[in-house]
Amino acid sequence: MTSSSSPSQDTQRAAHTSPEGLRADALMEEDVAWSHEIDGERDGDQFDRSERAALRRVAGLSTELEDVTEVEYRQLRLERVVLVGVWTSGTVHDAENSLAELAALAETAGAMVLDGVIQRRDKPDAATYIGSGKAEELRDVVLESGADTVICDGELSPGQLIHLEDVVKVKVIDRTALILDIFAQHAKSREGKAQVSLAQMQYMLPRLRGWGQSLSRQMGGGKGGGLATRGPGETKIETDRRRIREKMAKMRREIAEMKTGRDIKRQERRRHKVPSVAIAGYTNAGKSSLLNRLTGAGVLVENALFATLDPTVRRAETPSGRLYTLTDTVGFVRHLPHHLVEAFRSTMEEVGDADLILHVVDGSHPDPEEQLAAVREVISDVGATGVPEIVVVNKADAADPLVLQRLLRIEKRSLAVSARTGQGIAELLALIDSELPRPSVEIEALVPYTHGKLVARAHDEGEVISEEHTPEGTLLKVRVHEELAAELTPYAPASAV
Repeated sequence: MTSSSSPSQDTQRAAHTSPEGLRADALMEEDVAWSHEIDGERDGDQFDRSERAALRRVAGLSTELEDVTEVEYRQLRLERVVLVGVWTSGTVHDAENSLAELAALAETAGAMVLDGVIQRRDKPDAATYIGSGKAEELRDVVLESGADTVICDGELSPGQLIHLEDVVKVKVIDRTALILDIFAQHAKSREGKAQVSLAQMQYMLPRLRGWGQSLSRQMGGGKGGGLATRGPGETKIETDRRRIREKMAKMRREIAEMKTGRDIKRQERRRHKVPSVAIAGYTNAGKSSLLNRLTGAGVLVENALFATLDPTVRRAETPSGRLYTLTDTVGFVRHLPHHLVEAFRSTMEEVGDADLILHVVDGSHPDPEEQLAAVREVISDVGATGVPEIVVVNKADAADPLVLQRLLRIEKRSLAVSARTGQGIAELLALIDSELPRPSVEIEALVPYTHGKLVARAHDEGEVISEEHTPEGTLLKVRVHEELAAELTPYAPASAV
C-alpha cells in the first residue's frame, strides 16, 4: 500500500532537507556540532549561548589600592562652592563683609569656596533671586570654576530655589540651609540634636519636591473597601508632609519635656537666690574662651563658627566671695534663621532669666558694631531687653587700638579684655561683682554653733559683711534676702531687733 502526501507536507519536507532548513533545525537545538555545510556561510566567529549571556571582566581597570594605609591619608574631596549675594542696602563694604561671613560659614560646614559674586538690586528677584540674565552669567562662573554647589546669601523661597537650579544646573542652597547644616554637625547633647532636627523639618516642609511616583496617588478606600478605586487618595508627597508634621509634633513634645528639667534646675537656683550671669554674643567672639578663663570650665574652644551649641552652666565666685552661676549660650549671627530662634527658644531663655548679660563682641572683627546690633536683635526676640548688660570687647590683644577706643566710647558700660592673655579679666570680675543684684536685707545675728547650716547659707546665698566667733556662737553681720533674714531674726541681739 502506498501512502499519498499532500503538497503542503512535501513542501515542509523539502524545506527541512534544504540548507536553510538544516540551519533552522540547528538553531533550535541546544548543542549541535559545527558543520562546514551549515556553519561555513556564517559571518565571523560564533559563540556558545553561555558565552553570549555572560558578563566579561576586563583586567586592569580596578583602582583599588593594594596598600590599605594609603586610603587613610587620602583627603576627602570637599564640596566646591560659589557664593552669590544680593546687595540691597548699605555700602559695598557691608556687602563684602556679609559675603566674607558666608564664606566662613561655608568653610565651617566643610566646603571649599572658589568664587563669590554680588549683584546690586533694589530687592531680590522673585523668580531666580538674582534675575534671569545674571543667573546665566552665574552659570558661566560655575562652569569656569568647576563648582558643584551655589550658596546664596539669603533665604530663598521654594520657587527661587527650583528656578535658579534649573539655570545653573548644580545644587543650590541658601544661607538658612547652610547654618542648619552647621548646627546639625555640631549638636552633641540630646536637647541640642532635637532642637536642630525640629528646625530642619520646619525648613524642609514647604520645600519638599516630588516627581514621577511621588505625585502618583494611593488607591482610595471607598465605602466598604471593594476594589479600592473609589477615591483619589493621598499623593506620596502629601504622605511625606503628613509624616513630617507628625515628627515635628513629637519633637516639640520631647523638647518641652527636656525644658521641664531645665526649668526645675533654674527654679532651684532662684529658690536659693543665686545670681546668674549669661554670656551672649556673636558666634566666634570668644564666649567659651571667656567662660574657661572665668571659671576653668574646660569647654571646647575652636576658631570656628558655632563650635559650641549646648549651653554650659558653671559655678563662679566674685572677688568678694559671692557665688553666682555663669551660663555660656549659643552664638548668634546676622539673619539667624527664625526656625532656629524658635527651636532654641528654651535654651535662649537662660538669657532672659539672667540677672546680668555679658555681651561679648570680637574687637578684631572688621565691623563689631554690626555684630552688636545683630545680637541685640535676637536678645529682643527672646524678651531679654530689660536685663542689665555689660559689653565685653574680647580679643583686645589682636584688635586695632582705635577700634577699641571707639567701642569703649560708644558703649557706656563696656570693658576691653583678652580671654587668651588674661588682660582685663580682674577688672571684669570686679565689675560683675558691683553689677550683680545685692540682697535687700542687712541683719546682725548671733547664730549658735548647733545651727551651722544657717551660717553656711549666709555665705552661699548672701553677702557676709563681718563674722566673729564668740563663746555663745557665730556673730554675723550679713546682707541676705528676705526668706533667710526671717530665719536669722530669732537670733538677732536684742539691741539689733
